[in-house]
Amino acid sequence: MTSSPRTTRCSSPSSTPPLAGGPQGADALRPLLGTVLDALRDGALARGGPLPPGGPETVTAQVRNALAEVLPETGTGAEEALRTLVTALAYGAADPAHPHCAAHLHTPPLAVAVAADLAASALNPSMDSWDQAPAASALEHLVTRELATLTHPTGPAPDALVTTGGTESNHLALLLAREHHGPTLQTVCGANAHHSIRRAAWLLGLPEPVTVPAPGGRIDLTALAAVLTDLRGPLLVVATAGTTDTGAIDPLPEIADLCDTHGAALHIDAAYGGPLLFSDTHRTLLTGLDRARTVTLDLHKLGWQPVAAGLLAVPDTRLLDALAHTAPYLNPDDDTRAGLPDLLGRSPRTSRRPDILKIAVTLRALGRTGLGHLVDRVRTTAQQLADLVEKSPHLDLYERPTLTTVLFRPTDAPGATTPPPVTPGVPHPADPPTATRSTPHTTAPTADDAAVATARRELLTQGLAVLGRAHADGRLWFKVTLLNPHTTPTDLDTLIALVEGSTTR
Repeated sequence: MTSSPRTTRCSSPSSTPPLAGGPQGADALRPLLGTVLDALRDGALARGGPLPPGGPETVTAQVRNALAEVLPETGTGAEEALRTLVTALAYGAADPAHPHCAAHLHTPPLAVAVAADLAASALNPSMDSWDQAPAASALEHLVTRELATLTHPTGPAPDALVTTGGTESNHLALLLAREHHGPTLQTVCGANAHHSIRRAAWLLGLPEPVTVPAPGGRIDLTALAAVLTDLRGPLLVVATAGTTDTGAIDPLPEIADLCDTHGAALHIDAAYGGPLLFSDTHRTLLTGLDRARTVTLDLHKLGWQPVAAGLLAVPDTRLLDALAHTAPYLNPDDDTRAGLPDLLGRSPRTSRRPDILKIAVTLRALGRTGLGHLVDRVRTTAQQLADLVEKSPHLDLYERPTLTTVLFRPTDAPGATTPPPVTPGVPHPADPPTATRSTPHTTAPTADDAAVATARRELLTQGLAVLGRAHADGRLWFKVTLLNPHTTPTDLDTLIALVEGSTTR
């Protein structure tokens, strides 16, 4: 008996399951979507919190029980497979949509973006040649240039590449700089820079980056000036607009001035803070961003996109010429001369998804002001959490948040000591006094650090809260990264109570 396009179970090993694309694709997907959505709901309800209790062994055992056989001799059918495994994955998820899941730059994606991502998966264009992605390549061309104009409004021909995230964008920035300046290019970054900068230099065979002190989480300008004065040869300075640990923003205009004075190129990693450009209220925090040769953005953070949604923006599309590449079966010269768009120079990857679709749909659905409102909202939520920490007799606040990251720790942790105050621009004893070619400075763990680490793991394994951890001023702090625009003051009160309970008993 021949299966209809709506059939979701393989009736025999030889039956052919329906496809998601083509005229019948919607009919094939529709019943399966109901199964998936029910499983997502059931798993989340069974979990009941931000992540499942029990820790790694318990979660692994639950997944193993649900999976039973990875490759059974006879399939169980689409509905059963989806229901069983999606439910298990949803139950065992660290759900960023839960207000107490706030450890990382891991956003709860907007429903409209997820829906668009479904369409991208169903159509499955591959962005490595025009004949595989005619409309998607045109969409990417239009949207990337519009977003690049936000970062470089006065550039001669702003453009942006779509990447898998901030790490790939930073890697590409260093690659483009190396191709322009040569293999002796010396990278200079702050101790606050993302780890991908050092890793990219290693992968690209560049000299080990020179690390400049970053007291208070921001590059020390005096130390940076001294380094740029002493070094010879081509230089690339990397600044950060939204650090991973604290959300701090480097003094971008002053760093750009130093780069101009010393003839250094400037890359700004704005993977976290870049979407402040959508906000009329807070975009001035990014003054100086347009002076960078390359800018990293990542809309799976303050853009509420499913992974992947990274970008690397430049003021002039000609700066991307170094990525040009020819494969005769994808972009033969005669096709290019005939007017078929050449896509291989848009990424070091060959096969890649049309991640631009979900971004384009979100931009159209919300507009700049709608996205700006979401940015403003979560930043306000971070200020509210900082207020609660300051009012608590049991907690110390690291500093008022710049973006949406709040660091705090218990005041009465065992062995706690009072450190010198944080003064931006003034070195702290925990910071290296001079620039170094080693990895960022760390200090040995103390008793109060151990109390923070233990409390965080207890909340994690009990399934009560997912909090991050960060080192600042030589001490370990709880890190809460607030990216959920639906988080309420009551959610924050509960979170503070959980932390206080875990550190005072």
